[in-house]
Amino acid sequence: MWNERYADKEYVYGTEPNTFLAEQASLLINPVLSLAEGEGRNAVFLATRGLTVHGVDGSEVGLAKARALAKSRGVEIQTDVVDLALFEPAANHYGSVISISAHLPSAIRSRLYPLVEQCLKPGGILLLEAYSEAQLNRDTGGPKDPDMLMSMAKIKHEFPNFEPVVLRELEREMHEGKYHNGLACVVQFIGKKKTK
Repeated sequence: MWNERYADKEYVYGTEPNTFLAEQASLLINPVLSLAEGEGRNAVFLATRGLTVHGVDGSEVGLAKARALAKSRGVEIQTDVVDLALFEPAANHYGSVISISAHLPSAIRSRLYPLVEQCLKPGGILLLEAYSEAQLNRDTGGPKDPDMLMSMAKIKHEFPNFEPVVLRELEREMHEGKYHNGLACVVQFIGKKKTK
């Protein structure tokens, strides 16, 4: 499905970064892992800020566009095609992990999110934005499966070993290509991995 979506010659989610990520990027620590990076808009933005970024996604078509975008902006990013249901990031390796619109079923999150915690160094930063459950009846983006939508309660449950820096649900305008467009309900989370 994602290879088909990304086959469009246009960047279907645009080439500019997610605005929540752009506003909070100064909090991120090298190196950065980007989950479900897609066509590269977020990874490339972070690379232009001097961060080392590893973007992973299930779509080789999307990541080819990500590398092309990086080249056009004069930066490099590392990319790997992975299935997030099976992905195992290197432990204690990353300073930050970003998850922008990486909507996953709870069965995958319950396996992946503990590994995300383990891949972060102590004091590492997790930055996440996802559509909230309140988005279900809107046609401005996001999955139509409530299990794949987020809430503050799910964040607290699924990331228990993070100190929240930001945790909120809000309505905001999204203008990210043709699939994320209009007033949307989102959850935003920045967590700092607790040091033991």
